[in-house]
Amino acid sequence: MQLTINHRTHYLYTDIVNYTIQKLRLTPQDGFGQRVKRWEIRVNGHLQRHDDAYGNAAHLLVLDTPHEEINILATGEVETGLDTPPAQDILPREIYLRPTPLTDTDVALRQFAVQFKDKVLDEKVLEEMMHAIVDQVPYERGMTNVDTTAAEAFRSGCGVCQDHAHIFIACCRYLGIPARYVSGYLFNDDGSLLESHAWADAWLPNGWASYDVSNRRRANGVHVRLATGLDYRDACPVSGMRVGGGLETMSVGVQVDQAQQ
Repeated sequence: MQLTINHRTHYLYTDIVNYTIQKLRLTPQDGFGQRVKRWEIRVNGHLQRHDDAYGNAAHLLVLDTPHEEINILATGEVETGLDTPPAQDILPREIYLRPTPLTDTDVALRQFAVQFKDKVLDEKVLEEMMHAIVDQVPYERGMTNVDTTAAEAFRSGCGVCQDHAHIFIACCRYLGIPARYVSGYLFNDDGSLLESHAWADAWLPNGWASYDVSNRRRANGVHVRLATGLDYRDACPVSGMRVGGGLETMSVGVQVDQAQQ
């Protein structure tokens, strides 16, 4: 599948910002069933490219002159559904057993996960766990935020793709399965998803397997991977800090379309 992507992020401030530095994880890479045909990032600032500790293609965005807004546009075309293997892991897989504040378990999460402990932990069992998570924590917007932990979302009984990924990762790690967070894009025929998406990878004997928990399915040719990490904070598309600026308003728009052949 040929997918065209436009991802626009706009920051507007009520006062002058003196200095901004942001980390952008907005560049997909070849591998894991996808090939990048073209890609560019346009910003009103200076970009410096580097690879982060997880092997993600990242950029530092620096604005060192007074400004009242930031515009970031990532756009390109990616071919998906290919028989291309994942890139070689940079870090030892044991790293992905490490809990983080966003993916730590509490008593309730451990009691949930333990029902899968005595089973053969294969792809089918993880699919069963994926469905059980959404049954327990239905998708609902506006009830959680980027700082909500897996345990908090599980207790609240509702969440979004970020929460579902964190809960799945927390359970996998408790069961001794390395797991990581994935940020990216999802193509819907109706164009209903106008923001970035999140899912999870789990390491099984035959390699990494990807689970789009919110949509109750394995990640496939309608997904485009951007970045991975231990949790959202490692893989989120945009993060950073600023000096000055007063109140901030951020708007994000994502459009994923099937390219005309």
